[in-house]
Order: sequence, then C-alpha cells, then structure tokens
Amino acid sequence: MSTTEPLYSRTDAALGTFAIRPLDPFSDAELLHGWVTHPKAAFWMMQDASLPDVEREYMKIAAAEHHDAFIGLHEGRPAFLMERYDPSRLELVGLYDAQPGDVGMHFLVAPSDTPLHGFTRAVITTVMAALFADPEVRRVVVEPDVNNTAVHALNEAVGFVPERPVQKPEKEALLSFCTREQFETATGLTGATV
Repeated sequence: MSTTEPLYSRTDAALGTFAIRPLDPFSDAELLHGWVTHPKAAFWMMQDASLPDVEREYMKIAAAEHHDAFIGLHEGRPAFLMERYDPSRLELVGLYDAQPGDVGMHFLVAPSDTPLHGFTRAVITTVMAALFADPEVRRVVVEPDVNNTAVHALNEAVGFVPERPVQKPEKEALLSFCTREQFETATGLTGATV
C-alpha cells in the first residue's frame, strides 16, 4: 500500500477534511523530528532526540507486531501523529485488567504558527473515529501524564472516563477508558471507513 493512500478519512463541519495514512519511518522522519522535539511536545518525551533517534524509534514501531504509527492529514497536509498499540502487550502490561477489544492510543498535533480554533479537538475526534472504524475495537485506553491537564480535558470531551493514576517507568499516568458508546454519546459520531 502506498504511504500516501489514506486508511481513514472524515470531514469536520467547521475545519474540513481529516485523514490518516501509514507513517513511513524514512520519508517522515524529518517531519516527525520537528514535531516531537518542539517545546509544545514536552509530554512526548523526545525533546533531545536527534533525527537518527526519531528514525530508529519509528523503524522500531514499524517493525513491531503490536504497535503502529500513522501520519494525520488536514486538507491533505501532514498535521498530526497517531499511534495505536495493544495495551495488554505494551505500555500498560500488568497495570490494568485488559479486555478483548482494547486498543491503546497516543496522538500529537504538529506545532503551528497559525492555530485553528477547535483543531486539536477535531484531531482527537478523528483519531478516535478511526480507531472505532475497526469493528474489533470496543474500548480505547490511554495513559497520559497526570500533569497533562490539556489532554485530560480533550480526552473527556470525546468520552474518556479517568479511572486512576498508574505508575509507569517514565511517568505517573492517568489511566482512562473510552468505550465505543461513550465516544458516540460524547461526539454524536460513529467510526466509519473510507
């Protein structure tokens, strides 16, 4: 499959078309490096990463059986990063009771000199809709830093319910869950494929 072919697409009434395509660790590394090392990406924990570090990290994800990375597009231009993983095998192993249909998610909005009102919410809505487009996915699990209050508010806006703090090796995280029904109630949307 071409890396330019979208896997999922949706139109936001106010902000236009959002899509998700596979990430290419080689051709996308320079773009990603600028995103993950930006001061606004402090919670991504890659502030001091070199370009080869970023390339290696996303090559590792591309080769992983239970972890995928994607580039999100807004009106055809790269605008966000999305990662999907199996929380029963990565990130949260032993920290919660995994259920069939669980999927873990990370997202990062690219830095912008001209922010659009509602953009980050449209991004997380797109990410969640794309995850729920897979009929096997029943619940999305996230573990953002307990201090990342901005993302907690965004998570709650799309239906996440915080459960409890959990201690991970790199941070204290707020374990939160969002079922398909909670997402649909919060946003009025359902996941749909291209």
